[in-house]
Amino acid sequence: MIVRKLHEAGLRSEHAYTAALASVGLSLASWVISMKAEQAGVERADRWGIFVGEWAPTFFGLGLALAQYESRSSSNAEGQLSSVFDRRTSEAG
Repeated sequence: MIVRKLHEAGLRSEHAYTAALASVGLSLASWVISMKAEQAGVERADRWGIFVGEWAPTFFGLGLALAQYESRSSSNAEGQLSSVFDRRTSEAG
């Protein structure tokens, strides 16, 4: 139900995959920036990197769920079109 609502809102699997890859890049960037900009040490930088890096699996999972939903939706649409075509050709014949 949540995946359907997200899909209806315009979110597609490609968007979620892009967000996951961006999260990986942001994780590395936040680690590097924290190491250079803060004097708190490597522990703080690790925490920032891990915090942002934890978003990636969520986005990848959402992308997989959306891809599966999109696949089912397109299969259902093709099946409906096929049944309408079959019905019309049988009525015409």
